[in-house]
Amino acid sequence: MKSKPSIIILLSAFATIGISCNKQLEISNPNAQLVDAFWTTKDNALKGVTAAYTQLVKPGAMARWIFFDLDLRSDEGTSNSPWIDLQNWQKFIMPDYNFAPCSQSVWQDHYQGIYRCNQAITNIPKIEMDANLKKRLIGEAKFLRAFYYYNLVILWGNVPIILEPNQVTAEVKYTTETQVWAQIQVDLNDAIAALPESYDNTLNNEIGRPTKGSAYGLLGKSLLQQKKYDEAKTALDWLVTGPGASRYGLVPNYADNFKHTTENNLESVFEIQFSDKIAGPPTEEEDFSDRSIGNNRAQFFAPPGVGWSDGQATRWLVHEFLKEKTADNKRDPRLPVTVLYDSTDERGGDFTIVYNKGTFNQFIVPERRTQCWFHKYQNDYWRDFENYYSPINIRVIRYADVLLMYAECLNATGKTADAYQYVDKVRQRSKMARLTDAKPGLNQQQFLDQLKHERIVELASEEVRFADLKRWGDLGPQLSANDPDFANFVKGKNELLPIPQHELDINPNLKQNPNY
Repeated sequence: MKSKPSIIILLSAFATIGISCNKQLEISNPNAQLVDAFWTTKDNALKGVTAAYTQLVKPGAMARWIFFDLDLRSDEGTSNSPWIDLQNWQKFIMPDYNFAPCSQSVWQDHYQGIYRCNQAITNIPKIEMDANLKKRLIGEAKFLRAFYYYNLVILWGNVPIILEPNQVTAEVKYTTETQVWAQIQVDLNDAIAALPESYDNTLNNEIGRPTKGSAYGLLGKSLLQQKKYDEAKTALDWLVTGPGASRYGLVPNYADNFKHTTENNLESVFEIQFSDKIAGPPTEEEDFSDRSIGNNRAQFFAPPGVGWSDGQATRWLVHEFLKEKTADNKRDPRLPVTVLYDSTDERGGDFTIVYNKGTFNQFIVPERRTQCWFHKYQNDYWRDFENYYSPINIRVIRYADVLLMYAECLNATGKTADAYQYVDKVRQRSKMARLTDAKPGLNQQQFLDQLKHERIVELASEEVRFADLKRWGDLGPQLSANDPDFANFVKGKNELLPIPQHELDINPNLKQNPNY
């Protein structure tokens, strides 16, 4: 179904070898490819951009730890991990700023991805090759660089902007969050001009590349996060009312957005490609060309007895789904897709099946039967186990998210009446009562309050909730009513992660985030 991308490593050009007590000789390492020699052909340009993609499947990028930093640090998720340091990170208890999984790993893997993008953006223009392909590859690299920076700025705020293949020892200048957002916009506008509207997806090596629609979607998302509502609407226009509107839509079955059998579908604006093909030893430390490209999320979020259960859903999330019923007076059909709990089957724990290993009441020990687990992206629909190699793609931007963002932009700019139709489209897929019928005449604030609910039930556990709460100014201890973890939340501090101390130690230009 999906081909495995090749991975390249660009090593330094020379090795220094001592040959006597007082003499040294510099010779070329015959096992390393010189950078200048590498960036000379079309095939190597393709490989270089592929290297920027493959960074996405690293644990600190989109394969594992990002879900702890985003999903679990919102009121949708929590951690009861036996690894207390990991559990505390989601509870806003962070004594170790270098905490490897959720801090150092995420920071380093994202910046390594940026480094690979920078190599492509810097070197591909020098290659004699087809001009259109050259333009497209640079556009792909700029999209990916913008995506890596989007995650970094959401999590850390004032992160260093690096736009060239820098040396490890470089002391990068301090930059502000505003400057990072501006660079993201520059990269995405360049990507929009360079990327095609679609690819020939019958070719495995084209599946998963960002399109013009992907770039418009991420640009709209970035502008909305800055509350630049008019500009965000203009970016999203292309997808909703412009040329891209005919290319995207909502799939009839909501669950198809979270299965490996229905990937890259009509609703996908951009998604990260994963595979369960294991061609070599599972390793995180080294970037071997045959390393697994599996998604680790399912293993870490599966219930005990199947996975590690390091991340879980909150009970509040279930209650949010139960606030409204469908037009025919039934439960929101998105609930059992989103949450595994004692009533995923409405008849209760004696009927809710857990990975074909027994009913919920049989499989889950009594002291944990009030607890919940995320159901999206789990593999129980086709197998009875989890491991580190889930093949399910992560949908970074879905068209449902685009429609809800578009509605938020319209409402924020005083066009509330025009915004209803886009919320309705999302609700109708799940057979919910039409918003225009159920709650007509909402004012701007009431519509926003309703939209907050819509985004929870449609997009829960899809790495958007923390950014949403941050944009709305809703992060704070008051969320402890939804998630007890927020009793530890300090306003003016925990909206951002602490910059890893290791980075501060090696670069005096960096400044720690406030109150850390």
